[in-house]
Amino acid sequence: MAYTINRMIPDTGIDDVDTRTREALADHGFGVLTEIDVKATMKKKLDVEMPAYRILGACNPKMAHQAIGIEPRVGAMLPCNVILREVEGGVEVSAIDPVASMQAIENDDLTAVAGTVRDLLAKAVAAI
Repeated sequence: MAYTINRMIPDTGIDDVDTRTREALADHGFGVLTEIDVKATMKKKLDVEMPAYRILGACNPKMAHQAIGIEPRVGAMLPCNVILREVEGGVEVSAIDPVASMQAIENDDLTAVAGTVRDLLAKAVAAI
């Protein structure tokens, strides 16, 4: 099973894709709670150069509340990460597939919520 929802945005810079991604996420009920600039972190901690790579921690509050109500420890698996990475020819966007990530929890109600979140994330990624 694939564990991410992917889209290549050709001939575009990471800052433009970042803005478009945040807008698409917001349009589908998500906010960005965290941001990790992996490129900057690797340079600072390891003195290693790498292409631009950002991790956005996206959360749909309604869906997160519902999931936590079903399975209180699911917060260990939240938020939904969306990565933006500079690749040859553009930027690749990859969002976690919540159904794949929730397979470790055997709970049909939670799986249904994860399916709804996956559909929302897929629509957001397609809208970038």
